[in-house]
Amino acid sequence: MSRRGKAQKREIPADPRYNNYVVAKFTNKIMTSGRKRTAENIIYTAFDLIEERTKKDPLQVFEQAIKNATPLIQVKPRRVAGATYQVPIEVKGERGLILAMRWLMNASRARKEKSMAERLAAELSEAAQGQGATIKKREELHKTAQANRAFVHFRW
Repeated sequence: MSRRGKAQKREIPADPRYNNYVVAKFTNKIMTSGRKRTAENIIYTAFDLIEERTKKDPLQVFEQAIKNATPLIQVKPRRVAGATYQVPIEVKGERGLILAMRWLMNASRARKEKSMAERLAAELSEAAQGQGATIKKREELHKTAQANRAFVHFRW
């Protein structure tokens, strides 16, 4: 933890094709080893596949997938009197967005389709419909928080 105060947040420019901040952030999440052009190609190809398969606007499908995958509550370990409790806390907006993106990315990478664009398109489509590994992960987290709600008084 910094002793000099809060770290300044950097502004991320919107992505070139859709002029959307969330797509730009997701591009940065997908990117490995500084290959931004490759990450953009993966995302744009996935969006083209979504449009081709579902006949819907890919940006709306993406936003719906992010919305469905965003957790509302999470658990945080708190040590009280020698015991560690999983205390449920509400998720702030930016943190929820980052978790949803991370889960979408990891679930896409774990899929068995041929290319990363196909994997991402399939996972985004499923998440937009309320299915898939990402939604399962969110439901699992909510279930854990629900089971540990007795410890909510340890929140501070």
